[in-house]
Amino acid sequence: MIENNEEFYFDTEEYIEIIIYYLELGDYSYAEMAVNHALSIHPNSLEIKTKQLEVFLELERYVKAKELIDELHQSSLEDTDFLVCCAKYYSNLGNPKKSIEYCQRALQLEEEENFLHNFIADEYVNLDDPFNALKHYTSALEHDPFDDYSLENVMLCYNLLNRPVEALDFLNQYLDKFPFSETAWYEYGQFHFNKKNYEEAIKGFDYLLAINSMAVGVYANKASCFEAMGEWDKAIAVYEEMLELEYTKAFTFYKIGLCYKEAKKLVPALTSFQKSLREDPQFYLAMMEQSHIYEELGNIKESLYFAQEASLLNEGNVEYQKRLAFLYITSGDYEESLVCLKKLIESEPTRFYNWYAYSEVLMLLGEYEDAITILDKALKAHPRAELYYQLSNCYFHLKNESEGVLQLKKALDLDPSLSKDMQQKYPSIKEQVKKIKAKKK
Repeated sequence: MIENNEEFYFDTEEYIEIIIYYLELGDYSYAEMAVNHALSIHPNSLEIKTKQLEVFLELERYVKAKELIDELHQSSLEDTDFLVCCAKYYSNLGNPKKSIEYCQRALQLEEEENFLHNFIADEYVNLDDPFNALKHYTSALEHDPFDDYSLENVMLCYNLLNRPVEALDFLNQYLDKFPFSETAWYEYGQFHFNKKNYEEAIKGFDYLLAINSMAVGVYANKASCFEAMGEWDKAIAVYEEMLELEYTKAFTFYKIGLCYKEAKKLVPALTSFQKSLREDPQFYLAMMEQSHIYEELGNIKESLYFAQEASLLNEGNVEYQKRLAFLYITSGDYEESLVCLKKLIESEPTRFYNWYAYSEVLMLLGEYEDAITILDKALKAHPRAELYYQLSNCYFHLKNESEGVLQLKKALDLDPSLSKDMQQKYPSIKEQVKKIKAKKK
């Protein structure tokens, strides 16, 4: 009708159905268009005006919504939809108490009780009142025993109230009445998992899978129980069942690899991480795990390659930069490690060892002046003996003996116990340490 610029007559009920359709679809511009057309035909319809109020609320036009609420207030106080709109209006404006008042009034009309009790409960959650929220989620569940939203939130409220015994009693009673409830068995499994009662959690997940063997995510929950128990082979078996049902398998292969790694089976672990990458060539978690495996197998070249690839895909990951720096240093690629170390002192300036490692590598490269610049910055945040030992080493290498002695004295004053290790690392300070100690005697 709109496309052809035609005019057809619809009665009020038909317009209501059209508006509801677009509201449920989330297409609020078409819902508004339908409302405006409906009002041009039925300008005095309270039902259509109530739908207009819903549209205003979805479009966050709160000034117009309030004007319409005031207009309809006297004539629509016995209309559940209008009262719900009023409740939504006050809820959206951050006034949950007023919202609850309108919902309570709507409850007296004995319509939509399940929805209204959930609405009230949500508002009590916004008020940080899980006690009253629990009462209304429970009431909602009484009006619709198969409402998963109510059931999940009942358990959430018990958790917030720290009432685990009552939560378990509630679940057991519910399962006695509705033994085929997938949500209830899931909650049962999660409850026992959180209590570290893993064998009982597995029972809950097994019941759920007996009801619905296609519930892919539940296999992961069951496998997590076996992982928590250190039963890696059983966890792997569950993940392999899960693979049969999945379209995207990269993460599951990755989890299998982690289980093999924990079981000290490095070659099968490596194979699983490789399968993960075949499924998703940009899955950097599997790349980094391959790096760890190759390192354990003594293949530093491959280890470095996969660490580089993983870091390129996740440049902001500080731990990846640390690992990459370590591998570069292990490989003797000191220049390359400096790039990573520079990122580390920029992203974590408060971590002492980032500065310590950076200056250490600069000294290995013979860049003593650059090392001094870095150490001066580091000492402002970390006035530690190790840095003064490093600084003295730099000055001695640059033939600035007086400054070297000055920094070495500071180091020895701060922590003389490090002296022996530091002399082994920096032979240039040995003679000066002896002289300083001799003078003190």
